[in-house]
Formats: sequence, structure tokens, C-alpha cells
Amino acid sequence: MMKVSVNREKCQGHNRCYMICPQVYKVDADTYAYIEEEDVPEALRDQVRRGAEVCPEKAITLIE
Repeated sequence: MMKVSVNREKCQGHNRCYMICPQVYKVDADTYAYIEEEDVPEALRDQVRRGAEVCPEKAITLIE
């Protein structure tokens, strides 16, 4: 099982994660990322990992 979270204090709203995996990474009205469901479906794990890798602020945490 994989879980994902976004540190909203670190997020600067670049939306790179969202562009890679909008099924998991969501963006609010101020363009900051958030997660609706922390459990990542198996089919989206590679995309979620890539979204975390491209975050310039390293605001995304994955737990595997």
C-alpha cells in the first residue's frame, strides 16, 4: 500500500504534480496542491511517485 500527503506550508503552487497525476493531486482555488484520498491506487503509483519527484519544494511525502 502507498499513501501520499502534501505539506501545504511548503507547496508553492507550481502544479507539476497535478499535471502528472490529476487523479490524485488536486489543486485549490489558490493553485496549491492537496490530496483528497491519501491511499494511492496501485495503477497510479508510478504517476504519484513522478509527481513527488518533480515537486521543486519537496512538499510531497510518500509512504510505501
